[in-house]
Amino acid sequence: MIAILKKEVKGYLTSMVGYVFIAFMLVVSGIYFTAYHLNGAYPKFAYTLSAVLVVFLIAVPILTMRILAEERRQKTDQLLLTSPVSVPEIVIGKYLALVCIFLIVVLALAFYPLVLSQFGSIPYGETYAALFGFWLMGCSFLAIGLYISSITESQVIAAVLTFLVLFVCYLMEGIAGFFPDTASSSFLALVVLTAGVAFLIQYWTKNRVIAGAFLILGEAALVVTYMGNSAAFEGILQDILSVFDISGHFSEFASGIFDVTGIVYYLSIIGVFLFLTVESIQKRRWS
Repeated sequence: MIAILKKEVKGYLTSMVGYVFIAFMLVVSGIYFTAYHLNGAYPKFAYTLSAVLVVFLIAVPILTMRILAEERRQKTDQLLLTSPVSVPEIVIGKYLALVCIFLIVVLALAFYPLVLSQFGSIPYGETYAALFGFWLMGCSFLAIGLYISSITESQVIAAVLTFLVLFVCYLMEGIAGFFPDTASSSFLALVVLTAGVAFLIQYWTKNRVIAGAFLILGEAALVVTYMGNSAAFEGILQDILSVFDISGHFSEFASGIFDVTGIVYYLSIIGVFLFLTVESIQKRRWS
């Protein structure tokens, strides 16, 4: 795993991809920092981090698009899969390489508040809590990009899909507001969602029996529950969609709150998508 980590970090630092990502993030954050803090005399550094978040949605696909997709296209992934290193170690090594490159950006951003402190007092606790939340959120984005890179051999497709997924997650709070919170609409949405999950189960396992059983049991449970207590479905769709609001938890950190729930949430996102990446590679390995 360490060998893969070193190889990937070296690859990023000996090519333009790593430097483009680092330079892009620092230049944009520097522009916002100058505008909001140096010129506008605004003391809260979290304001810059919130503004950079939109640009980060573009930068992450640049960093993650090639990490697995390029090896799959060039067939060099077969060398990794036949090596003594296990698939989880391969995935974790590549993911930690992405985190290391992103950490360079975060460490550079950590000096910005120190520059700002030369012009007045700033809330250090709130500032570095926001930076910590930004780092956790970025690590979650990288895990998502790593998974998407594992399901395609095209860097362009990986980049586009990663951007679309992250952009939808970024807008999820607004998207959830478009749907009514009535019990009937939530029930219908859950029926459709259950069918979608059954389709994914069939796609991943290639087992129609398991997928069909999940679909039948799931839909039956929804019908019985709705008939017994329809009020329980009110607002449940918004609660489900809020799970995908990845950037929403960052607002707590940006407010200076060391949000334990947010930490658990981001670590869960990372764990889930690393697991999905391992399963995606394992599926291709034995197909």
